Amino acid sequence: MAKFTVVVTDDRYGSYEEEKRVLGEVDARLLVRNLASAAEAKRELAQADAILANLFPLTAEIIESLPKCRVISRYGVGYDSVDVPAATRKGIWVARVPDYAAEEVTDHAVALLLGCARKIPYRDKRIREGAWDLQKEQPCHRIAGRTLGIVGYGTIGRRLHRKLSGFDLGQVLVHDPLVDRDTILSAGALPVDLPRLLQESDFISLHTLLNEATRRLIGAREIALMRPTAILINTSRGAVIDEPALVEALRQKRIAGAGLDVFETEPPAPESPLYQLENVILSDHAAWYSEESMSELKTRAAQNVAAALTTGRPQHSVNELGELDS
Repeated sequence: MAKFTVVVTDDRYGSYEEEKRVLGEVDARLLVRNLASAAEAKRELAQADAILANLFPLTAEIIESLPKCRVISRYGVGYDSVDVPAATRKGIWVARVPDYAAEEVTDHAVALLLGCARKIPYRDKRIREGAWDLQKEQPCHRIAGRTLGIVGYGTIGRRLHRKLSGFDLGQVLVHDPLVDRDTILSAGALPVDLPRLLQESDFISLHTLLNEATRRLIGAREIALMRPTAILINTSRGAVIDEPALVEALRQKRIAGAGLDVFETEPPAPESPLYQLENVILSDHAAWYSEESMSELKTRAAQNVAAALTTGRPQHSVNELGELDS
């Protein structure tokens, strides 16, 4: 019988060879579940020495019921689906996989930006309908010389800046209260507050974690500051944007367009007005994905668990259990 039991909260991958390989080295068995309710979670996770958390939310109620869990390792960079304070109170590590898909996310953000700027999906659709010479329907503007605004200047924001530097942008504005001014200036960007970034940017790309400070960071008031030609890109978290406010701005063409990989509700409801708008490009929370990034994610999430079970601490924790003594 295995020494440890590790439970996956919901099955998004089908294959778990990477996890089994890593966890087998520390004598841990892997159980894959598709949790659908708090009651089911409490029952299934009662046996868990560790949890590999995907999309299923681990609330305070569920976490407080865990009898022996030592670590919750999140598949991903973000961890807003886990109640971290509750886990800390319970003496459970919470871990994540930082920066594993920086190349993929920035590639996707660039693709959305270019698709919006050059109206590629719209042109494809109209040409298939028999149309031609579409510039009167959907005018485009030159990218060179324009202003890029980056909200969140961690690894992904910085990598996006590097990738777009070849487009001869006029300037790059950055808003990130957690990054010091000199770091931003040394990278060739200008640190600014959020209102200025929104007012002056032609392209705005969001790369921030979701927390109470960033939830609906971009609402009706912020969208009203944007230029009529502005394009908004979001590959971070859906709830960073007030979605109804964005829909209304796009419907009234108060901004030029948006490229969205993430949504407040995923997938969006069948009746979502986003489906009816021609000035938005939608993708299925896939910015993180490549076959290579998926394998890396699965391996590193399991390594967090293995480290916590054998050394007492995961490789990439987001909480400090020393807080329990305060």
